[in-house]
Amino acid sequence: MTLAPAPWEGRKDGDDPLSLRWHQQVKTGGSLPILQQGQKGIAIVGFASDEGVRRNKGRTGAAAAPGIIRKMCANFPVHFDGHILVDAGDIVCEGNQLEMAQEELSTTVNYLLKEGYLPVLLGGGHEIAYAHERGIRRFTGTTEQLGIINFDAHFDLREPDENGPSSGTGFFQIAQDRAAENMPFHYLALGIQQNSNTRKLFQTAETLGAEYLQASLFQQKYRDQLLSAIQAFIKRTDKIYLTTCMDVFASPYAPGVSATAYNGLVPDALFLDCYRTVLRSGKLAGTDIAEVNPTFDQDNRTAKLAASLVYEIVMNYFAV
Repeated sequence: MTLAPAPWEGRKDGDDPLSLRWHQQVKTGGSLPILQQGQKGIAIVGFASDEGVRRNKGRTGAAAAPGIIRKMCANFPVHFDGHILVDAGDIVCEGNQLEMAQEELSTTVNYLLKEGYLPVLLGGGHEIAYAHERGIRRFTGTTEQLGIINFDAHFDLREPDENGPSSGTGFFQIAQDRAAENMPFHYLALGIQQNSNTRKLFQTAETLGAEYLQASLFQQKYRDQLLSAIQAFIKRTDKIYLTTCMDVFASPYAPGVSATAYNGLVPDALFLDCYRTVLRSGKLAGTDIAEVNPTFDQDNRTAKLAASLVYEIVMNYFAV
């Protein structure tokens, strides 16, 4: 089910171009504006689902996140001209109908890309990944090499069990789809925690040819190694799907997630160097943020961090 976006509200310093904030600039309702030559567009879509988290035996609550993240974005100042920022509403997973909601999201992503917009999706659980990637792949077809970059403490390479697909199976499902299409599986996971993944998951990653960098490498002394690995991966692909699971961050910065990590990444200059390397590649086909759980958040810390990532996405995409 698709819901229209709620009104964006926030502080108002004036209506002149130099005083505008996002809530005054974002377009809601109606059809997508037609992009003019040289104009870029970003479409925000919420995926109000945590059915995948429930199936994965995690802490539910992420379905409420899209609205909270939007609220944290509303007061950002407008530092771009001529480009279009649209809110296309929420896709809601009703009951346990996850697969139906994923199909609707895939169709929406494909449509947005056809209209020339970059999809920026707000989860919801990380079950968003399978739907988002499938929508991009429907648009790109089999002629382009689509790479996946996932900032995450977990591989999410579990095989679906009797409960079906979940927030932890998305990239395994993608790998199976790629194999069925005789297409390579290009997957780079950044921030993997050894204490959060079984030996079987590491073995699955090796079998599928997945690449990964563990969280322990995110130190300034390894900066060049990190950036080189990310740049090399990007170079081997035609398009990039970037997804960020908020549990990749240390719990003081992201307490509101399904599975917290005391030793996760710090959202510092090193992380931003890595993140911006992807955003500025010129190959971004879609991006999302998953696993914000307002039920367990403190002072909206996790939602504010997620919103800051949305800000980075918007500013860097419009600048490329």
